[in-house]
Parts: sequence; C-alpha cells; structure tokens
Amino acid sequence: MALMNGPELTVDRCNGQSPIHAIIGETESSATVILSRTTGPFTIPVISPSASCECLSNKKDYPSFFRTIASDYHQSRALAYIVKHFGWSWVGAVNTDNDYGNNGMTIFLNTAQEEGICVEYSVKFYRTEPDKLQKVIETIKKSTAKVIVAFLTSSEMYNLLEQLSIQNITGLQMIGVEGWITAKSLIIPNSFHVLGGSLGFAVRKIDIEGFADYVIKAFWETVFPCSQIEGNSSQYPVNCNIYQDLLLLKNYNEDVPEQRYSSNVYKAVYAVAHSLHNLLMCKKQAGCEKGLKIQPQQVVEALKKVNFTVKMGDCVWFDSTGATVAQYEVVNWQKDSNGSIQFKAVGYYDASLPPDQRFVLNTENIIWAGGQTEKPRSVCSESCPPGTRKAAQKGRPVCCYDCIPCAEGEISNETEVMGIVLVFFSLFGAGLTMLMAILFYSKKDTPIVKANNSELSFLLLFSLALCFLCSLTFIGRPTEWSCFWAVLGYIGLLAVLCFILAFLARKLPDNFNEAKFITFTPATARGDVQPTVTWANIIPRQLYRTTGWNGSL
Repeated sequence: MALMNGPELTVDRCNGQSPIHAIIGETESSATVILSRTTGPFTIPVISPSASCECLSNKKDYPSFFRTIASDYHQSRALAYIVKHFGWSWVGAVNTDNDYGNNGMTIFLNTAQEEGICVEYSVKFYRTEPDKLQKVIETIKKSTAKVIVAFLTSSEMYNLLEQLSIQNITGLQMIGVEGWITAKSLIIPNSFHVLGGSLGFAVRKIDIEGFADYVIKAFWETVFPCSQIEGNSSQYPVNCNIYQDLLLLKNYNEDVPEQRYSSNVYKAVYAVAHSLHNLLMCKKQAGCEKGLKIQPQQVVEALKKVNFTVKMGDCVWFDSTGATVAQYEVVNWQKDSNGSIQFKAVGYYDASLPPDQRFVLNTENIIWAGGQTEKPRSVCSESCPPGTRKAAQKGRPVCCYDCIPCAEGEISNETEVMGIVLVFFSLFGAGLTMLMAILFYSKKDTPIVKANNSELSFLLLFSLALCFLCSLTFIGRPTEWSCFWAVLGYIGLLAVLCFILAFLARKLPDNFNEAKFITFTPATARGDVQPTVTWANIIPRQLYRTTGWNGSL
C-alpha cells in the first residue's frame, strides 16, 4: 500500500499523477494472486515473469494482470500428451496444494480422461504439512504405477525428493513442470537415483546479449577484489594468493543461460518501456512530450497493444488473457561425462504452430528412470491375448481389467480367409474399374465414347470404384465410423449427386434421355421410407437400336 501511495500520502496525488505505473512481479502464482487482487481496484498493471496459474487468466477478477510466461493451461495439457505419446496408460499424480498446483492438476486430469489415460491416485501436499507429505509417500509406495506426474513447485519437490531418498524409493519415471524440472536446488547427493531420467517442460533457454558479462563482472568485482588488480599488487591489503585457484574460473559463464526466467523479466521491463514510450508519444528526433500525466489505466490499455521484437528475436505481445504464447523445451535429467547432472533438451512444445507440429520429441536421446536406456512400462493390465476378452474389475478404472476366455464360436485365433477374399475382390474390382477409366480416357476422341457422354461415364466409373473400396471398411473391428458414417454417408452422397444430375439433364436432346430413367422410388423398410436409386438406359438410343439391346438391366 505504501508503494501504491508513494512516500507521502499527499505528494503527487494532488496534481493527479500516480506514484507508480506498473509492478513487475511476483514470481509464484499464489503470491501474484494476492498482489493482483490488491492492485486490481487501482488498475495498476502487474506483469509477472513466472506466475503461470491458469486462474490468473480470468480477466474479470484480474483485469490489469499480464505475464511474460504462458498459462499452465497449455503445460497441463502437454503433460497428458507426453504421457500418451509414450503409451503410459496408468500413472500417479502429485501436486502442490495451492493455486498453482490445484489448477494445473485439474486441467491435467481432465485432459488425461479425454486421452484415455487412467490415474491411479491424485494426492497433494504443501511445504508446511509434513503429515500430508508422509501420506503421499505411503501412497506412492503402495501404488503399481511406474510414472508420476509431479505438478509441484521446487520447494515441494525438494521435500518429496528428500523423503523418497530416505526411504530408497527409486525407479519411478517422473514427469515434471517448469516449476522444478530445471531447479538447481534439487541437485543434491543421491538426487539422481530418484530423479535421474526425469522428463518435463521448461521455460526456453534464451541467451540475452551482454547479460553474462554484466552478471559475472558484478559478481567478481564485489566478492573477489583481486580481479581488479592493475599494476602493483602491494597497493591492496588483500592477500591475492587465496584467490589463485578461483581466478581460473573468472571467464566461466556456462551457468548464466540456466537463469531461464531472466529473459521473461527482460521482456516485462521492455513491455512497460514500450507502453510508456507510446503514451508519451516519444519520437527518435523530437524526443518525448513533457508534462503529460500518465495514469495506470492508460498503461494497462497500452500493454494490451504492445507488439515488438527483442534482441533475441522473440516477438512480445499479450493475448486476450494477458499471457504470451506457450513455448516450452522438453528437458531430460542426464549425467555428462564428468558425472554432473545436466538438463538436456530432447524436444519442444510450441502452441503457436499447427496442431500436428506443436509437439516434437527426440526419443533416441532420452535417458529413462534410474539412468536406464529402455523406456519403462506403466499399465494397469496388459493387453489381452487372442481368444480372450476384457472383463472390467469392479470399482477400478477402465484401464484395469481381467482377461477371460471367449465363449465358443465368438472369436477365432486364426486369420480369417473371408477377410482375405473380400480384400482381393475389392481391390480387383477397383483396379478393373480404373483400367476401364484409363481405356475411356485414351479413346476419348472416338465416336462411341463421345456418344456415351464421357463426363458422365467417368463419374460412373469413379463411383463404381468407390463402391468396391467401401467393402474395405468392414475389415477388422467394427466402429461407428466404418459401419452408420462411411457406408450410409457414401450412399447419401450418391443419392444427392443422382438427383442433381437428373435435374440438370431433364431437358437434354432426345438422344441423351438418360435423366428420365433416373428416379427415386420409395421403399419401405421397418416402417421407414428410404430412397432407392435406379439406373437404366444410360446408352443413347442410336447405340441400342444398332445392338438390339432393349434397355433392361
């Protein structure tokens, strides 16, 4: 409240100028919810670089909230997609008991159900609740699922990691979120035994130009004054020999890019700068307008319209919920040649791309749970062998079933000859029809083809080929698509085409009188009236006069 009112309650307010135009922060979702509710009535924009809870997308409750990170809506759904991608139909779920974890886990569970994934258990705890944590550990020990989706912050994940290590619970495939998957705080002794091979989504690693030099220089100048020595070292009272080994690392900056949220802070600062730049009508030559009074509500409206590109090449803009586009790296916990834990990128998820291109994984480079090279299996029940059928287990999810023998005469353990015959005649008929179409096309300039109305003949041949191929939909297990949609849909399409062609051809010359023989006749079946298409006399009269054909089919 002091920040929003300024150092003096009466200063600046008298002239209509707000003491603050925007707040960048907080980092965690729960704290950001509180901050945004407090600043909301004052319409002060809050821009968070890392608060990803989907609850903050509600513009009715948080009208002046923005973020330079994607909403967890996308990450939660992507978690279900990665589980399905690897064929895991039986998983456990653990989440932080706060806004971040509860909202994210709810979206995951709904998506998992849509994708046919069964969740054996869904438990939660908070960092200050050791009793609940112990119940979570007991649930994990009793479960049969080998894959755990952990929607946790780094603090809760650290607590869970400690207990799993103490009780020597290993071999579980962890699927994580950006809240913990690249947290350096989790790299502790024996952590790889528990978290080795973990997969998860992380904020993209972006190298900010000049950032490493800035951070490293400030660090060395503050902590190690010997790095500033120029000339005679006797001028400094500090004994520089104690830093001799550390000075070898002066130019080491490989850890800086792992500060993945720095780029989000960078974008947030520049978003505010661009908004103020537009409000103050700043121009390169003339500068900015002086004496303008800027209110927070104006900054909110300006932030909705920002659209610029930063030095790293990323385009910064906010969608209708105040968030940026969802772009994640898929990272894998691995060990390098020195035995150090590294977060290796093995894929990406980009919501800005078409649906079939959003999710890409390089499975060859993945190390699995416990450092294994073979993907673990996590199913409640194995697939039933031929000659048996699934029988649901009472009170358990649909992924859990027993395999019981089929009744006599209900199933064959051998390949059915009828299916092979059907495929043969279907493909033979379709091939023969296509050969006739090729023959018609090659002889299209001959009198007999011209007299037969070549366009109509090609249409008939095409329809006949589809008729042959329709029988292929009856191969294999019957589905709603193959049985009430493919067959009836095709018949309905033919009926519509026949009606249109009959209508268009009703006034053709006498020698092209096919239209009058294309009719719809009512046929009663089970009390319903169904259209039946009858084709007859499709050869012009002058042909069957010479051949003696009387027009009967």
